[in-house]
Amino acid sequence: MQVGVLRIRFRLPGNTSLKGKRQVVKPIIARIGNKFNVAVAETGDTDLWQMATIGVCYVSNDKRHVNEVLSKIADFINNSHFEIEMLDHKMEILPFFGD
Repeated sequence: MQVGVLRIRFRLPGNTSLKGKRQVVKPIIARIGNKFNVAVAETGDTDLWQMATIGVCYVSNDKRHVNEVLSKIADFINNSHFEIEMLDHKMEILPFFGD
């Protein structure tokens, strides 16, 4: 089993409140989860108005498939028409050997 984790950090230019941030970040999280069938959550920069970090997790038997899905998510965010500027992203794929 392969577990892929993607961290995406982005800026919300022009945002002036945490409420405004939530109005932008929540729909992004929902669209990613629905479109790609992955687990998504805001994982960092929770007290900053103009910054957000989200984490995405995907599990598959095929490492290439995990890489493909997470790469598509990063491209989706980067090429989206959301009111954000993607600053960076980091992907890690870990083998998991369970009982």
